[in-house]
Amino acid sequence: MASDREKKGDDRSSGGKRGFASMDQDKQREIASKGGKAAHEKGTAHEFDSEEAREAGSKGGKAAHEKGTAHEFDSDEARRAGSKGGKAAHEKGTAHQFDSEEAREAGRKGGESRGSGSSDDKSSHSSKGGTSGQHAKAGSQSHKHK
Repeated sequence: MASDREKKGDDRSSGGKRGFASMDQDKQREIASKGGKAAHEKGTAHEFDSEEAREAGSKGGKAAHEKGTAHEFDSDEARRAGSKGGKAAHEKGTAHQFDSEEAREAGRKGGESRGSGSSDDKSSHSSKGGTSGQHAKAGSQSHKHK
């Protein structure tokens, strides 16, 4: 004779999902979001320090790349993201302050990566104009000296 579980269609033993696990991902995300907001309001949510956040982000990025779901930045998106991060770091006071030698070296390397060409060749100039040497000089003048 069939047990009550068998009659109700309990399929845990056959690998079927029940409860939260059976919901679609959007519904799970909605419920988890509400839980996270409630935890923050109560003051019981985990607060990540910068090292924990960096580690979690790294794990998430690696997983996304392995699954093939990671966003692939084009060069313009990457430039905008880097600029945004640099501005935020400067506002927070956490940006690296280049000394004049570091700025010269960075400018020289940037110029090398763009390839060598005549001064008429636009590839030797950055998107903001000027040569790498000019950028290095400007960088050494605009950043604090150590």
